Amino acid sequence: MKSKELSVDLQDRIVSRHKSGEGYRKISVALKVPMSTVASIICKWKKFETTRTLPRAGRPPKLSEKGLSQGGDQEPNGHSVRAPEVLCGERRPSLQQSTNQACMVEWPDGSLLTKRHMAAHLEFAKRHLKDSQTMRNKILWSDETKIELFGVNARRHVWRKPGTAHHHANTIPTVKHGGGSIMLWGCFSAAGTGRLVRIKKKMTAAMYRDILDENLLQSALDLRLGRRFIFQQDNDPKHTAKISKEWLQDNSVNVLEWPSQSPDLNPIEQLWRDLKMAVHRRFPSNLMELERCCKEEWAKLAKDRCAKLVASYSKRLEAVIAAKGVLTRY
Repeated sequence: MKSKELSVDLQDRIVSRHKSGEGYRKISVALKVPMSTVASIICKWKKFETTRTLPRAGRPPKLSEKGLSQGGDQEPNGHSVRAPEVLCGERRPSLQQSTNQACMVEWPDGSLLTKRHMAAHLEFAKRHLKDSQTMRNKILWSDETKIELFGVNARRHVWRKPGTAHHHANTIPTVKHGGGSIMLWGCFSAAGTGRLVRIKKKMTAAMYRDILDENLLQSALDLRLGRRFIFQQDNDPKHTAKISKEWLQDNSVNVLEWPSQSPDLNPIEQLWRDLKMAVHRRFPSNLMELERCCKEEWAKLAKDRCAKLVASYSKRLEAVIAAKGVLTRY
């Protein structure tokens, strides 16, 4: 059973007595606190210059450092296997092997986050944490997404009785490869949603330039962002191609410098989720109907929702800083 944490006042008294020159044993007797606890609190104070509980990212490990270094098992051939390699009966890469593989973390979409990505991720969050809300309201966020016709792009829930999970009424029919899909490019700001465009072929840099030419400035105008708005895009090769950069420069568009592999920094991801849920509630039957539903539902997304996503951007950056550049719940 986990022991109760000492009060802040008692921890401060322990540190105060230590500063005045009292030894661990004397402090332990005077305050009726185990000597090991006294030593732990003073050690924490020396390291962090505070006795307060500090925030930490992620779930605490189940194995202690000693367990990681000493824990082991035996394979049938008699060779020793360290504890991290034996999880649920499977052979896994060792901690050392994982570290040697550039300390890569995998996003839910399959992209890999290396140490270099994590550092850039963290640096962006620190640099923009103190940006004014006025500046953030000037940003036009953009991205592409895929929406499947019959795919499970959004999680669905049903109320059912125990043992009826496979009843027809409680199942959702699926089609291989989602029955087809469409790719979309869209943008939004704190003032609401901008244009939404279907990408009908595999997108090239020239196609992306045409999308910007036909939709970007008009979206900024519709949202009343003014000529000095800031455009956000990720580092997809089509976005950073020479033809795309030249168009942005020729039209005097300010582009927000963006770290690679950072989907959790873009609030449009939440709008894509909202869009997919709304579209699949309408059960479109073909790709033309799917496109029409997407555009109608995109236009219906509330301006308040857009404004709140941008207004809460500091929390997103704080989560990245707390996680030291690793992926966050966003």
